[in-house]
Amino acid sequence: MSGAVVLHSGGPTPVINASLLGVVEEARRHAGITALHGARHGIGGVLREDFVDLFSIDPKTLDSVARAPSSALGTSRDEVREEDLERIFSVLAKRAVRYLFYTGGNGSMSAASRIERHAKDRGYELRVVGIPKTIDNDLAGTDHTPGYATAARFFACAVRDIGADNRSLPGQVEFIEVLGRNAGWLVAATALARHDPDDAPHLIYFPEARLTLEQLLDDVDRVYQRLGRCVAAVCEGQLDENGQPFGADVRSGSGGTLAMNVAHRLAILVMEKLKLRARSEKPGLLARSGAAYPCELDWNEARLCGEAAVRAAIEGASGVMIGLVREAGALYAVRTTLVPLEEAARQKLYPPEWRNAAGNDVRPEFVEYAAPLVGAIPGYAAL
Repeated sequence: MSGAVVLHSGGPTPVINASLLGVVEEARRHAGITALHGARHGIGGVLREDFVDLFSIDPKTLDSVARAPSSALGTSRDEVREEDLERIFSVLAKRAVRYLFYTGGNGSMSAASRIERHAKDRGYELRVVGIPKTIDNDLAGTDHTPGYATAARFFACAVRDIGADNRSLPGQVEFIEVLGRNAGWLVAATALARHDPDDAPHLIYFPEARLTLEQLLDDVDRVYQRLGRCVAAVCEGQLDENGQPFGADVRSGSGGTLAMNVAHRLAILVMEKLKLRARSEKPGLLARSGAAYPCELDWNEARLCGEAAVRAAIEGASGVMIGLVREAGALYAVRTTLVPLEEAARQKLYPPEWRNAAGNDVRPEFVEYAAPLVGAIPGYAAL
């Protein structure tokens, strides 16, 4: 008898439950997996022995859950501490668990790698396979991550709609704060909102590149003088040339300190320095918890990664994460691959060659990369 555990770690996504569906459906196809335990709220569920019997969930309920955003199992940002390892392996041994499916981002893949190494050191037979999950799209070794496309579509639509408001009532500067920590993949996706050259966003800033207040004010002023309005998309992790968030409030996060209101702070600076009306918008967690702008391709690929993780483990793989490889050719297609957990744990930042020379917009290469994932963003008719 061999049991399996699946857990979610880190921030949820709109399609994480599709990966869960893939795990359950594929596990049911293999007689070698006799039980499938879903840990409630990540590694803490393992430590507390708080599990859901996923094989007992009827298919209709599971299908419905798979379409819901956020994590049906619950997730957490709890770290795997050295003192937890003895308890973790005691719980796994008690249930004869031989397969562990760890769904998460960079930190989660690092934790999964630690557990896998300790299993080897202890001589405990355990196959650990990571399932990629992050809206930030910053996992190494994969073309993109499940969750990114849906969140990117949300922010592109949000900027499109705020841009329509900005066009109809000129005389204002709008800053839209986008998730992503210190990776610019999501803020870059707001470029997909454009249909005409003067459509929002007029400026896009990337956290990988420091931004001086002087450049920001010059950029905004130039756009405003030409159009009488301006919409700028800025990532929550944007810093100035001194590595500071422009005087914004900060809090401790999973990846270090993070500004809480950088767009609000930039709007205040524009009002003070340029004497223009300005305001900020922060859709925030709606991007990973809302279901207003579903992306079917993203959902299907999340499910595919769950299925591939089970198959890989059954075939003997361990210490790896499922990655997505984009096939060559005019038509979009992907296949799965196996990425060492240590490699997957590294952060993949937005490539500098996909920023324009001024550092305030994307280059066409990014649009070519992202458009097949996100899908067309419908525009609005105008008089």
